[in-house]
Amino acid sequence: MSAYETIIGLEVHVQLNTKTKIFCSCATSFGAEPNKNVCPTCLGLPGALPVLNKEVVKKAISFGTAIGATINQNSVFARKNYFYPDLPKAYQISQFEIPIVGKGAIEILVNGEKKTIGVTRAHMEEDAGKNIHEGNHSKVDLNRACTPLLEIVSEPDMRSSDEAIAYLKKLHSIVRFLGISDANMQEGSFRCDANVSIRPKGDSKLYTRVEIKNLNSFKFIQKAIEYEVDRQIEAWEDGKYEQEVVQETRLFDTAKGTTRSMRGKEESADYRYFPDPDLLPVFIDEQLLAEGTKIPEMPDEKRTRYMQDFGIKESDAIVLTSELEMSLYFENMLRCGASAKGSVTWLTTELLGRLKGENTLQSCGVDSVMLATLVRRIDEGKISGKGAKEILDVLVDKKGGDVDALIESLGLAQVNDDGAILSAIDAVLSANPDKVAEYKGGKEKLFGFFVGQVMKSSKGANPARVNELLKEKLG
Repeated sequence: MSAYETIIGLEVHVQLNTKTKIFCSCATSFGAEPNKNVCPTCLGLPGALPVLNKEVVKKAISFGTAIGATINQNSVFARKNYFYPDLPKAYQISQFEIPIVGKGAIEILVNGEKKTIGVTRAHMEEDAGKNIHEGNHSKVDLNRACTPLLEIVSEPDMRSSDEAIAYLKKLHSIVRFLGISDANMQEGSFRCDANVSIRPKGDSKLYTRVEIKNLNSFKFIQKAIEYEVDRQIEAWEDGKYEQEVVQETRLFDTAKGTTRSMRGKEESADYRYFPDPDLLPVFIDEQLLAEGTKIPEMPDEKRTRYMQDFGIKESDAIVLTSELEMSLYFENMLRCGASAKGSVTWLTTELLGRLKGENTLQSCGVDSVMLATLVRRIDEGKISGKGAKEILDVLVDKKGGDVDALIESLGLAQVNDDGAILSAIDAVLSANPDKVAEYKGGKEKLFGFFVGQVMKSSKGANPARVNELLKEKLG
């Protein structure tokens, strides 16, 4: 494979979380009874006219702002003509020549190296319906028809499946931090078409690209790209590249881990784009532009702030800003009085390290208040790190609980009473006069022996306080 270079460009469809559809007032709710959320407009019935949803425009502007893209204040809707059973009008209302979002860029991090991936455009369009295949029958659910989409098209700047996944995860976090989509991949709110080709290293020519359609999990996207790269390289090596690698749309078989031909890939001319006669050109006035460009703090900005304000390492800051839920969890721990250092360790290492399989940060039952309380008790010296791990095990196993009650019931509270600790120290030193003499004579390694004996006799003394008081006693 070292003799070849992979060329990857991605088209991502993000379902925007508006309450109603892009051109009508039907609800966009997921999971409704089939064909319930439909009307003459999204069914494409004669005489029904589309009306643009203003919120879709605002969310598109927000995305463009987040990636530093050009916002086109004048854009046009076009009809993209093709026929599929789940497209009731036999054309899709999309944008072609003048999209709402122009060129932008997204920075990714792969194996410790930063790389900038160009974004060609992002345009508004309507979604199609959904085909449901049951045995020998196929059904069509048009609830999703006319749901607002933002199609985000990258430059062919990615050179490996790792880079493609890093780009997609970064894009996923951006739309989640913006709050413009739930980006639920299982429900189809964030899905990807991958355009893949290869070429000999050193060659600048772009060869035949193959589109892999409707991928909706990071795992399968990576597997599909890697399989397709191997397939194309094998065809090149066997001298069958021109016969076996043709411009087409392929599907990924998740069970077999292979791609298979779906249909020939159309060129843009085949769609016969022309301006939609039922929709006026989109003009974004200054007020709407100001509303759309007012966006929350983005992942990169949060990462920088965490590092500057809390002294967090970049690697930890990247983990904390990888998902919206993670960032919100961390920030709420701080609001609850936990230290930044303790919060990072107990969230990213201890808690996440205990979550397996389907158990996620959202479903584990250990909320930010519980974990913040645990960190505070460590910081206050009321519990040791070892004891805190025992409590966290219980919290994860029982899906939550009262931290202070567990400290009490498990007998894990540390002794912070100086009088009790001093009494234990006096007893240990009185019982070991020879070792005290050796220590004062220069055998400082015995200090560890004294600490161990005090901890053993005091049963739960705060180690830090034991060290401090013991040093004072031994003078």
